[in-house]
Parts: sequence; C-alpha cells; structure tokens
Amino acid sequence: MTTKPATLGELRKLPGYAPGAARRTVKEELRTNLLQKLETGEPLFPGILGYEETVLPQIANAILARHNFILLGLRGQAKSRILRGLVDFLDLEIPYIAGCEIHDNPQAPLCRACRDLIAESGDGTPIAWLPRDARFVEKLATPDVTIADILGDVDPIKAARSGRALGDELTIHYGLLPRANRGIFAVNELPDLAGKIQVGLFNIMQEGDIQIKGYPVRMPLDVLLVFTANPEDYTARGKIITPLKDRIGSEIRTHYPATVEEGVAITAQEAWVKRDGGRSAVEVPAYIREVVEQIAFLAREDKRIDRRSGVSQRLPIACLESVVSGAEQRAVRNQEARSSARVADVYAALPAITGKMELEYEGELHGAENIARELIRGAVGKVFTKYLEGANLLPVIQWFEMGGELKVSESAPASEALAQLKQIQGLMEQIDRLGVSGRSGPAGIAAAAEFILEGLWAHKRISRNEERGFHAERQKAPEPREQHPRPPRRQFN
Repeated sequence: MTTKPATLGELRKLPGYAPGAARRTVKEELRTNLLQKLETGEPLFPGILGYEETVLPQIANAILARHNFILLGLRGQAKSRILRGLVDFLDLEIPYIAGCEIHDNPQAPLCRACRDLIAESGDGTPIAWLPRDARFVEKLATPDVTIADILGDVDPIKAARSGRALGDELTIHYGLLPRANRGIFAVNELPDLAGKIQVGLFNIMQEGDIQIKGYPVRMPLDVLLVFTANPEDYTARGKIITPLKDRIGSEIRTHYPATVEEGVAITAQEAWVKRDGGRSAVEVPAYIREVVEQIAFLAREDKRIDRRSGVSQRLPIACLESVVSGAEQRAVRNQEARSSARVADVYAALPAITGKMELEYEGELHGAENIARELIRGAVGKVFTKYLEGANLLPVIQWFEMGGELKVSESAPASEALAQLKQIQGLMEQIDRLGVSGRSGPAGIAAAAEFILEGLWAHKRISRNEERGFHAERQKAPEPREQHPRPPRRQFN
C-alpha cells in the first residue's frame, strides 16, 4: 500500500506537484473527470430520472465550458440533489496545507498564514488530504444571512490573542465561501440573498477579491459557484441584481416528469415501499401506482392550485408511502400474511396530499380536502380509461340498476371484500385487464374489482356515497304539470 505524502517535500516528488508544474483548477478538474465519464459511458448523475435528454446534457455543457451555473425550477425537481451530485466529478482527494481553514493549495497558497508557514518550514510543511465529499459547501439563502456568514469577518479574539491589529489579514475569520476554496459552493434560493451579499458574490466571480469590514483582501478563490432558484423569483425585478445574473455562465431549467411513466419510475425509486421487518407483505398494483402519479399531474394543471409554487414530486412519493401504510395496517389488523393496496387506501392518504398543495383563493374557498378527493377521482378515471376502455361493463352497471348495492369497508379482510364483490354479475370477468388473475390471491382480486367500480363511479356510470356505498342513482319521475284552464279566445270583428 502506497503511503500518501505527509510533507511538502514528499508531495513535490509526485508528478504534477513539482515546483513550476501547472496548477489545475477546480473547473478543469471537473471538466477532465466529466470527459472521462463520457468516454466510459458511466452515468453522470445516478438516480436522477427524466432529465437524460434535457437537463443533464445542459449541465454537462456548462461543466465542459467551465461555467458557474444556476438551476431554475419549481420545488421538488431534484435541483439540490443534482448540485450535491457534482462532487462525483471531483478527484477522490486532494492535498492541502494541514490546518488551513481554506484548504490552501500547497503549490499556490492564498492565505497569509500558509505563505508564512511555507517560508518558515519549507519542504517540512505538513500536508493533509481532503476527501471530495468535504469539498462541497451548501448554503440555503434566507433574508437573515449576513455578509460575514458568506465572506467572513474580523475576529477580535484572534487579534487580541495574537497581539495583532484588527486590520491585519491574520485576524480574519473566514466565511463559507472562502472555506469552499478548491471545491464547490452552492447557494439554494439565490434571490433570497440580500443585495449586498449578491454584490460580494459577483465580485468574487469576476475580480477575485473580497472586502471584510472595509479591509480589502485579494483572494482569487478557486471555486465553482452553483445556484438554484424559482424561475419567477429569479426573473422578478429587484430580487436578483443584474450584474450577478450577467456573470452566471449558464441558466438551466429543470422540470417535472414529462410522462406518467417517468413519474412512476421516480416515485418507485424514492418511496419507502418495501417495509423491512413488516408483519405483512404489501403489494402495490401497477394501476394504483399510476393513480398516485396521475394525482400529481392533475394537480399541476388545476387552476385552483398555485402554479407558481408547483406541485412537488414529493406529493406522489408521500402519497404512495401512506397508501402502503394503509394496506399494511389493514393486513395486520386482520392477521393477513399478504395485502394489496386498494383505491380506498389512496383516499385514506389525503393527509399526504393536502399539505403538498398551495391553493389559490378559489381553492381556499373549496377546501384542500375536497380538491384532493376530486383529484383522486379524476386520476382513477384516467387510469380506468387506459386499462378498461372498450370493456363490456354493461352487466355490472345493470346489476346496480336492478337495485343492487355494495358497500365494502376499508378495513374489511380481503376474503370478506372478495365475497361481496363476487355477487356483482360480470365484474370478475374484467379483472384480467388489470393484470390480475385467479393466482393473484383474494387481496389482489378484491383490489382490482374495487378499482373497476371506482372507475365506473369516476365516469358517472354508477353512484357512490358514504352511507350506501356503490349503487345506481334512480332518476326521479317528472312531476306532473299543473293543469290550468285555457283563457278564452278573443273575438275580433
């Protein structure tokens, strides 16, 4: 096993670190490693789905161009996750002068303390190694963030202990940005930063100098600056200063999943569905997964929901997790070894839906829970059409029209629910369209049959309410008209 250099003298014996060797910047390091990943066909951002043809190629272009960049998108579009994934394009570890707050490059130290240390110790200067995970610094922009948090401040205690003047460079306590030197500095929700801090950022980007308490410090930091923002805030006058916007090399727009299939894949990857150590095995049928995803798609189009805030991908993730919990709870209560998620579990997951929507005025009047119920019904209707369009469901409808009624309890065991559902003529002949067969077990068959009834209700072919369950709405006979005597005809001479 090769021992890593521990002193500057040992480091200078390595290729690329000899005196006079060219110094590679962070952006060049990212570019080199990205090109290598592209050559080998390695995934650039593992776990990021739906952006393969849109966002990820634009990020690759920005890195290859050595640009600072910003991701613009609504909440729940994996912006922060993408930025954190940038560390995979950094080297596994890099050397720095041991004890340095800004991880100074031994080839070209920036801070006064490191320069003095090298002048004093020479090749004996101690060297440490920084892993790539420690080279990512992230800050959520809030109105209370100060210039000292980002750039730094004069430390009077350090000055007093060392007997130095407050204006001495060695009395500076560095902020987050200098500490991100030789790494990546990410700012989430950039427009929320105060204007003077935005000025400090673009000064670093363009000129490489900072001012702390009026004391100018020339510090050409080696850092990649990346940001996230809501598109509306970023384009709003007064929230982002023009010089900073002008200095950001690339502006990349993120988006929600383009298709339900993409959304299902993302939700399946992120949702906690496989419950390790659970007392019962819970199956989530494909049509239930699509219903959950379709809820988010319909919500993003609903005019009663604020489109400026968006509907996060966290909605279907949280909803699916709650659906599984509902099925798990029912199975445990009924002591069933296996359970299948049902449409009733989606309605029981309302608390996981209502909190993910920002309502407009009209939506507030209607109520979040009522809107969520309408979204579920609409989602069931769309998925029903996909699987059962063209199916002969007339016998099922006629069964209800002839006076049949059915109310299946949400907590009923699968065997009991299936016994009730089998009473409906023509219903069981259609479950194979949902990928369900007799080998699916009582839980799977009952869930499929219930979904068909919910789909018929969503398309207003049958009715449903809390008291009676599924039934046919009998049309009222028209009331007889009141007979009024006709007025006598007028005679005209």
